Amino acid sequence: MEVASEETLQLIIALVIGGIIGIEREVSSKAAGFRTMILISVGSTLFTMMSVKLGAHGSEDRIAANILTGIGFIGAGVVFKDGFNVVGLTTAATIWITAALGMAIGSKDYALAVQGAVLTIIVLFLFEYIQKIITRYHHHRAYSIIFMSEIKTNKIENKLHELGIRYHRKIETKSNEVFHLNIDIFGSKKKIDLFNSFLLDEQQVKSFSCVI
Repeated sequence: MEVASEETLQLIIALVIGGIIGIEREVSSKAAGFRTMILISVGSTLFTMMSVKLGAHGSEDRIAANILTGIGFIGAGVVFKDGFNVVGLTTAATIWITAALGMAIGSKDYALAVQGAVLTIIVLFLFEYIQKIITRYHHHRAYSIIFMSEIKTNKIENKLHELGIRYHRKIETKSNEVFHLNIDIFGSKKKIDLFNSFLLDEQQVKSFSCVI
């Protein structure tokens, strides 16, 4: 009876931890949300508990070891490419850590599970704001600029220096007195907006496009 009570407690802890992590994913409108994280946490806990029960002496981790394989398939399902960006890596990592927390609960290492859960929640809830602050001052844009021969590429580079924007010139070609410049720039949103205004006001610039 006492064993059954502890097993129930393990499942409840797994449900609570998975639910808290799932709330953040749900609020962020991610593919793997509230119920998914609960099921991953509880499922990992159950598999670990059953691994201990069914495993022979010295091989108690036989079933638990395969959790990582299954979680890998689930994580891969939420990662996809969107243009030049890869989306879903944080969600995949969250699935991975949630499974690890479930395994810690299933192996009765409650202190480790709670500490890991606290760190995970801090990263998901608090570090998001820190990341936004960092991103605000570090944007990346890939520009493709077409302009007439009268404007020199060093004029564009001088403007980037003036604005304090880092850049990397990838390729420059000329065809029928028309120049085509591909360049990567790195800077704050405000500075990039000023650079866009410069390109729009520059008469010799025929067109430009940028990719995030």
